[in-house]
Amino acid sequence: MYSRRIFFFLLICVVFGVACRTAFRLPLPPRPAQAISGEDFYRQVDSMKWNTREPIALKEIFSGNVPDFLRKFVPVHTSITGANGETVNAVFYVAPDYLSIGGNNDFARIPLTPVAAQRIADSLECFLPTRKMVNDIYLAAKVKLPPVPLYAFRDSAIIFWHHHLIIEGQRKGRRGLIAGIKKDVVISGKISRDARPDRVAIYGWHKTDGKPIQPLYTGHVNWYVDYSHGIRLVYRKIKVGRRWMDYTEVLQHPVYKALLCDEDVCDYFRYGQ
Repeated sequence: MYSRRIFFFLLICVVFGVACRTAFRLPLPPRPAQAISGEDFYRQVDSMKWNTREPIALKEIFSGNVPDFLRKFVPVHTSITGANGETVNAVFYVAPDYLSIGGNNDFARIPLTPVAAQRIADSLECFLPTRKMVNDIYLAAKVKLPPVPLYAFRDSAIIFWHHHLIIEGQRKGRRGLIAGIKKDVVISGKISRDARPDRVAIYGWHKTDGKPIQPLYTGHVNWYVDYSHGIRLVYRKIKVGRRWMDYTEVLQHPVYKALLCDEDVCDYFRYGQ
């Protein structure tokens, strides 16, 4: 009897495609045995500009040089009240920390431009969060740390590494969904409506009172990245009630879009669209 139940469970996983085995894990290859650490990565790219540094970061990430703890997504619950007063519940799944290179004990968080981040998200069945989702992630976070602003050489690799070390000093080894340590690169309707082309939208860096330092902002060109930016990957399938939907379907739904987006328009799904 039990073996038959297991068989049917596995069959459902295959038929419905919400891969029970891999849906909530980053579909990356195993980390190579001789992969470099996060510190070694920053030593290698120490004096490089973004356009030289990012191809190296992409190569490391696509090779599987990502810590194991970052591969398993965690659920974030959200809900809205429909026009008829009915509660609509949803769950989206997020990486527990910002995109990093290295192993569990020698990783480093890697700020990236939205163009590079989008390449990674597309390849890993993910998308970048909205402003509302960043707020929901902060509320759900197990580890909430106060932001630490830095002011000199903000776009340099050495400051990226320095900021990572500051965060690790704050974290003190605590595990779980973390927030408050970076501004998120987000998707936003403001990007396509900004009169200036090729924008990046950033938001967040919540203080311990829950208020973000950075309001939704599209003032930077999309090749700009600094130490404060973080890439949070979100699995592209959203569970709305008992139904699995692609995030683009949710954002286009007249009611369900409010589960993920709190802007007037929610029609910007990815960088480069």
